[in-house]
Amino acid sequence: MISLDQARGIIRTAMETGEAAGMKPLSVVVLDAGGHVLAFERSDGAAPGRFEIAMGKAYGSVMLGMAGTAQMARAEAQAYFIAAANGAYGGRLIPVPGGILVRDANGAVIGGVGVTGDTSDNDAIAGKAGIEAVGLTAEI
Repeated sequence: MISLDQARGIIRTAMETGEAAGMKPLSVVVLDAGGHVLAFERSDGAAPGRFEIAMGKAYGSVMLGMAGTAQMARAEAQAYFIAAANGAYGGRLIPVPGGILVRDANGAVIGGVGVTGDTSDNDAIAGKAGIEAVGLTAEI
């Protein structure tokens, strides 16, 4: 499982990575393996609706067991599947990069991270840095 200290570390490093790279203000959420929020922060200057976007990215990763990049590819190849899955989950999925699976040392999914605020690819880069900073494996 992801501890609260690890969740806070993921958020701190993701935001620091974004700031150092000159990204727009980021918002980051960390979920456990059941899709429940462990921690969330929104940078100063980030749009107020960013929680829902970060949550949708992370939630889709955890619930589908595939990172945002894979979800986007699946949506492009089989839009009906992602549309059906999104319906099953009450419209809560946002299938784009920035939704990141978190794996433990054995490869088990232990949670998800959602990052939003810059381009989806940059969001994924910042989230990956945060996850790896606390000794976990990121699947973007």
